[in-house]
Amino acid sequence: ILHIKDEQKQIDIDTQGMSLPTAVTHIRGEKGTEVVLTMFRDGEEKSFEVKIMRDEIVVPSVELEWIEKNGQKYAHLQLHRYGGRTDEQWDAKVREIAKAKADGVILDLRNNPGGYLDGAVYVASEFMESGVVVKQEGRYQSETYSVDRRGNLLTVPLVVLVNQGSASASEITAGALQDGKRAKIVGEVSFGKGTVQEVQELTDGSSLHVTIAKWILPSGRWIGKEGITPDVKVEDDLATKDVDEQVQKAIETLSK
Repeated sequence: ILHIKDEQKQIDIDTQGMSLPTAVTHIRGEKGTEVVLTMFRDGEEKSFEVKIMRDEIVVPSVELEWIEKNGQKYAHLQLHRYGGRTDEQWDAKVREIAKAKADGVILDLRNNPGGYLDGAVYVASEFMESGVVVKQEGRYQSETYSVDRRGNLLTVPLVVLVNQGSASASEITAGALQDGKRAKIVGEVSFGKGTVQEVQELTDGSSLHVTIAKWILPSGRWIGKEGITPDVKVEDDLATKDVDEQVQKAIETLSK
């Protein structure tokens, strides 16, 4: 993107040297309004304009697909983020899984950047009968978060998928299930985002991020030190676009 123009917001600026968050702030606006972007593609000589009509973009936090293999029916449950609407979407998919009496669940947390801590506890509680999910340890005070409800998938065989894009709240869920020996973790070592940060907005428009606490798993592991190490390590081969090696390994693990 070379240029952003918005008559309603009285914006007509070049993007050279502009950070991505700042550019996104300028592009966003009221539903039904228009913004004009001047674009340039690598390998092309001329730029071009794109007019965009703003609208609400609703991206599902939770998706479910069914995989049948060797007479077994597995629920591939993808959790993309822990957002404001996640619990409602999650509950709907869980009811579907429970009703279908799945032979196993693959909880896919790959490329899940995290989100609300309460969401991480909520998801972990779906599979754990009791126990600590995570401890938030600060310099002056600490708080322990434990299973806070009776889940609907307490006994179904479970595998959790993680990769380098799994961070923050998704690592809390995966780590709690691993420490509680409730699930096998399959995939790659996760990102390792194990801190709580407080954001202070500054007068010049910048912000200061101050680390105020860290997340400790039930076993005493600090997520920020090493991330979540899978019980079964396997990489997804990008050369085989039609094959998901990590999902295949998850099915293999569930069938044992």
